[in-house]
Amino acid sequence: MKPTTKFIVLHPSIHKPPLTTTTTTTTHPRLYLFTLFILLSLLLTFSLITTLPYTTTTVTPTTTPHPLPTTVHDALLHYATTTAPNLTTPPRMTPTELTSIATVLRRCSAGCNFLVFGLTHETLLWHALNVYGRTTFVDENPYFISKLEEKHPGIEAYDVQFTTKVSELKELMKYARSELRNECRPVQNLLFSECKLAINDLPNHVYDVAWDVILVDGPRGYFPKAPGRLSAIFTAGVLARSVGTDKTHVFVHEFDREVEKVSSDEFLCSENLVERVGSLGHFVVEKRDLNVDGYQFCRNPPLSAVPLTEP
Repeated sequence: MKPTTKFIVLHPSIHKPPLTTTTTTTTHPRLYLFTLFILLSLLLTFSLITTLPYTTTTVTPTTTPHPLPTTVHDALLHYATTTAPNLTTPPRMTPTELTSIATVLRRCSAGCNFLVFGLTHETLLWHALNVYGRTTFVDENPYFISKLEEKHPGIEAYDVQFTTKVSELKELMKYARSELRNECRPVQNLLFSECKLAINDLPNHVYDVAWDVILVDGPRGYFPKAPGRLSAIFTAGVLARSVGTDKTHVFVHEFDREVEKVSSDEFLCSENLVERVGSLGHFVVEKRDLNVDGYQFCRNPPLSAVPLTEP
């Protein structure tokens, strides 16, 4: 009996590793790399989208604003000084007086700090001519102030209560001279002043501003019981010497009247009078150091230092 021959069949799959093991070890690293590439691409795209507008639209700001164009400047002055044919009342200021103030305002390259006592025909003109600066108005009439702010919300204006009278000029001047080294000294913080001539009830920040130009064109001063401009001129003189710039231009309108003339000689000083145009006095007052310059407003005795005559 022949022995039966037996064959052993070897199938190739027996020697192969499992299919799932091979798939796992070969596809996972590629998947990680692909996912990482997609994430980096998304991050780069997002970064470009968020930063591109800022880099393309960046504008370097100018250090100072452009001055008011000459044509606009001249047009404002023209219409402010022109009287309509059907009106008989001329402008409060003459063209030469307005031009004197406008010329100084135009010298401030970045706009002036401009303080104005009195609401007048020229109020909107001052605000427009100093459009790049700061213009602050002070007046005795709260109704006029409220109406101005209602019609022109962008204007800064405050009302104050004046306690002086035109008829009290002689007594008030004597008082001021007696308090020259105390409450009415030329260099001080008016916010805390007890001087009868000082305006000390304005908002606090007004006393911290270095005013380039101050115009005194109010309050009323054409009758004995009117408050007059003694307080406004005294306050202007102290502000110019205490917190002003190196030199402050102070204009006094209706300079030919007694109260304006006497108080200007006393507190702004004739030695500082650089120009007189019509009834407008133009003073240039330097900042002072009380310890160096002493307690006198003027280096030379004022013209009104002699006893005042009875009104």
